[in-house]
Amino acid sequence: MIMRRRFFPLLALSLATWLPAQTPTPGTDPDKFLPTVANPAPAPKVAPAGMVWIPGGEFSMGCTDPRTDLCGGNEPMDDARPVHRVAVDSFWMDRTEVTNAEFARFVAATAYVTIAERKPRAEDYPGAAPELLVAGSVVFSPPSEAVPLDNALRWWRYVPGANWRHPTGPNSTIKDRDRDPVVHVAYADAEAYAAWAGKRLPTESEWEFAARGGLTGKRYTWGDDLTVDGKWMANIWEGAFPHKNAESDGFAGVAPVASYPANAYGLHDMSGNVWEWCSDWYRPDGYALAVRSAGGGVVRNPRGVTEAESFDPTEPGMAKRVQRSGSFLCTDQYCTRYMVGTRGKGAPDTGSNHAGFRCVRDVVRP
Repeated sequence: MIMRRRFFPLLALSLATWLPAQTPTPGTDPDKFLPTVANPAPAPKVAPAGMVWIPGGEFSMGCTDPRTDLCGGNEPMDDARPVHRVAVDSFWMDRTEVTNAEFARFVAATAYVTIAERKPRAEDYPGAAPELLVAGSVVFSPPSEAVPLDNALRWWRYVPGANWRHPTGPNSTIKDRDRDPVVHVAYADAEAYAAWAGKRLPTESEWEFAARGGLTGKRYTWGDDLTVDGKWMANIWEGAFPHKNAESDGFAGVAPVASYPANAYGLHDMSGNVWEWCSDWYRPDGYALAVRSAGGGVVRNPRGVTEAESFDPTEPGMAKRVQRSGSFLCTDQYCTRYMVGTRGKGAPDTGSNHAGFRCVRDVVRP
């Protein structure tokens, strides 16, 4: 397989991730959630189209080990600890993930070509046969029967011709799917859209503050129970992963945005549906480093580690960006990252048919 940067980094999102246990910084409690305290400043009177006000404030960021919880999954989520206090400023955030229709307007205005639509350069893949250097992206391709969950190559495939216009391959289309979240966007693609729209990508701390919607220490963006009154609150995987999706939530794949209730801030799909890019570089002990830099106190408007400091133990030497929310492929059997405090990561030049993004905008006051 020659598409190392476009393909194998994605597997790190899906594989049961090994992460070294994090030693809490002195003075912190890795299982302690304190109340969220929103900033008191009122929202500006006029909201940007399609965006909601996020007041910012101080909150407890992170996730405790969920394995003893009902439907808590089989991963300790060590990279989401210690739970620590973070303060973020106010901002605006897209109500939903960026849709196919919105991305199409950007492409029409700029003639932008996404990374998945570009032929890979031979110098980036030394030794690769020329006939294998073809534009494409990574597509979930479920097996027909149960398989061990120790090798994601069993359900992921690099598909020539797959891109945002053709989500599952060259014969697929986004016709009549305007309200689906755009997928197969690499980090640079999302960043380019955000700049065109006069916005930016959220930091990881902004994303989590917004996703929690003012709640304190809850497992999900809506509370502690996976379903509410028997209703699914997010687009995730039900059934036996990866071969049989029961579709109990109404969808086998991507759902149109806002198919599920919004959180308390008015944000839809902050859990499941598609992964969302954040601007932070990933490092599994990033929280401990941030707390240490803050002297054990509140970490204010963190921006994460530098690219040079980024580290993923599943792929040493390859810098990754943080991704949040989980996707329609997350399940309590595997990659249970629809829980609000958990983290994902991906190589910046890698897209897939379960990864998208949403944007934020800084507050400009007179």
